[in-house]
Amino acid sequence: MSKYRVGILGATGTVGQRFCQLLEDHPQFEITALAASDRSVGKPYFEACPWKLKTKMPEGVRNIEVAPITPPLDCDIVFSSLPSSVARETEEAFARDGYPVISNSSCYRMEEDVPLLIPEINHEHLALIEIQQQNRGFDRGFIVTNPNCAVMSFAPPLAALDRAFGVRDTVITTLQAVSGAGYPGVSSMDIIDNVLPYIAGEEPKAETEAQKILGEFNGRSIDKADFTVSAHCFRVNVVDGHTASVRVKLDRPATLEDVIEAMKSFPGLGLYSSPEEFIVVSEEPSRPQPRLDRNNGDGMSITVGRILPDNIFDYGFVALSHNTVRGAAGAAVLNAELLVDRKII
Repeated sequence: MSKYRVGILGATGTVGQRFCQLLEDHPQFEITALAASDRSVGKPYFEACPWKLKTKMPEGVRNIEVAPITPPLDCDIVFSSLPSSVARETEEAFARDGYPVISNSSCYRMEEDVPLLIPEINHEHLALIEIQQQNRGFDRGFIVTNPNCAVMSFAPPLAALDRAFGVRDTVITTLQAVSGAGYPGVSSMDIIDNVLPYIAGEEPKAETEAQKILGEFNGRSIDKADFTVSAHCFRVNVVDGHTASVRVKLDRPATLEDVIEAMKSFPGLGLYSSPEEFIVVSEEPSRPQPRLDRNNGDGMSITVGRILPDNIFDYGFVALSHNTVRGAAGAAVLNAELLVDRKII
């Protein structure tokens, strides 16, 4: 079977590099185009990109000449890791030109007609694509998004609890890795020996995106889930892996065993990039830890631990995700696999 040709917007950045790594030898996708800012255009990728991942730059992308971030692009599908300052106009231009755009940017996540996907949770939201095309006058193109990298850590266990018992309210504190700020990211003088108690724009995303993801498609739009999220977001001195401390109030009574089982049994999808276990529940009292658990399921699993009764809410737990894999590039790749599986691409 021939592979779908893939283009990456923002290819030289942290998430763009992760796309290149994850798509190497992928059975469905082949990178044929890389696009980045004007300072990189015209250069071979190996020259334009300051490669920062531990694995070597894939041979298949080294000599691709970097193109501008404007259509046309020599590909069938576009993955976008563009910064918000340019993503909105650029992604719409590609969608209007007929490309499926799978975006890691925040620009379109909360738009009424744009799916905000975690495939295991809300794949039925793909029905928004047809409505989006009608609303925006797109022909074959469309935009699909994945959530904020911090939301990816706590939305799956919340989905498991909401599905089983209903979620009423939740209070969340995130401890977010420096790679979430991109490269070069946070100054070493700011983050070494320190915790930063504010990440610009992060708390509103944490407080709204989960409600859309856990909402229901009503035939025209998403009825957002009826629970309240209160979030504080911190930057911590960890390279990869976002941790979330979560307190949750449930609609219906549940035993501790029921809560644990709801998370353990939450089903995956069996796509190429799907982990064997979507939610990994650790019973060790000192886990999850970013350094030890971020690569569970090749970085695509959500690891949950310290599930305990809470003195004010009903239960508390700690959740962890790999922010540049499951929280960014890996999430977008999984979304593309879902679109192929559902024959939308």
